[in-house]
Amino acid sequence: MDEILGFFTPIIIYGLIFLLNAVLPGRWVVGYASDAKGDKLKYRLNGWLVFLVTVFLWVGVCYVGWMDWTWLYHTRYYGLAGAFIFGMLFSLALVLPAPKVKASFLADFFLGRVENPQWWGGRVDAKMWLYLIGAVLLELHVLSFVAYHCTLYGSEASPGIYIAAALLTFFVCDYLTFEEIHLYTYDLFAERVGFKLGWGCIAFYPYFYTIALWNTVYLPNPNWPPAYYLMSILIFLLGWSLSRGANTQKYFFKRYPNRAFLGIQPQTITDGNKYLLVNGFWGLSRHINYLGEILMATGIALSVGYPTQIGPWLYPLYYVLLLFPRQVDDDKRCAQKYGLLWEEYLQKVPYRIIPYVY
Repeated sequence: MDEILGFFTPIIIYGLIFLLNAVLPGRWVVGYASDAKGDKLKYRLNGWLVFLVTVFLWVGVCYVGWMDWTWLYHTRYYGLAGAFIFGMLFSLALVLPAPKVKASFLADFFLGRVENPQWWGGRVDAKMWLYLIGAVLLELHVLSFVAYHCTLYGSEASPGIYIAAALLTFFVCDYLTFEEIHLYTYDLFAERVGFKLGWGCIAFYPYFYTIALWNTVYLPNPNWPPAYYLMSILIFLLGWSLSRGANTQKYFFKRYPNRAFLGIQPQTITDGNKYLLVNGFWGLSRHINYLGEILMATGIALSVGYPTQIGPWLYPLYYVLLLFPRQVDDDKRCAQKYGLLWEEYLQKVPYRIIPYVY
């Protein structure tokens, strides 16, 4: 019975989040992506409210004894199987009815055919819902995994587990706080919804991003000195500063092109029609936000306190394998979009991701 319920747990949570996303109060904002007519898409955002209500309901269910605090940990493999299959079916349901984009079905299935699906009159946007369910279930996993560690070790629990949990929670809360800015990122305005985005948010995001905890919550306190944990926190915060700073500077520039950000007055190059930022975070490298994501993952991998274990390092390795090829594709896309202006930008900002290195 636990196996069956564990299998359907993520699907039930995703359905709950869909309903909450649709019925709870939200604010309408205009995004960066456009529809087929060229009009900017509108989005209804209520991520924080959905997150708080879902976590409150989860805690309530556990508190009254209907479900164990460690449920998601003990059923993690069954839940992963359920999310895996649901993610596949969801991706197929969006791809199969849509017109072909690529010559190969596999390419269409992986990258998607539909650009910006929205449901219930736009009350639920597919991409934003996908990121929301991934973020919320990720947080529920964090709570369950920490509960399991506490049941094992009590007062002897490892501070690294708490720190990793806090950093992952910060990661989720940061996304929800800057939900509108996410509308101006590559995933939202450039990618279609297929296996990569659909299955990625349904199965990969909420399960893989906790891999550092998966591999260490059953282990005892490694007894590292406070300086070690401080180092991991500082690496994470440095990464967050680069990632959040870069994305927010770009957002401010797109919304308010003449407004200073953190005291940085925007400097640009232009061909008369298009503009590119060449200072601040975007003067350090062309994808400084990618470096930030990698450093955040590195801080989390270190924080659990077992730097010689391979498992936690799969998280930052994933970002390296994802973002370095994406940088190449993004640069090609920008070269087509901006033409000679992009060549000028390469002279101004020669480094791809890591300043003075790459």
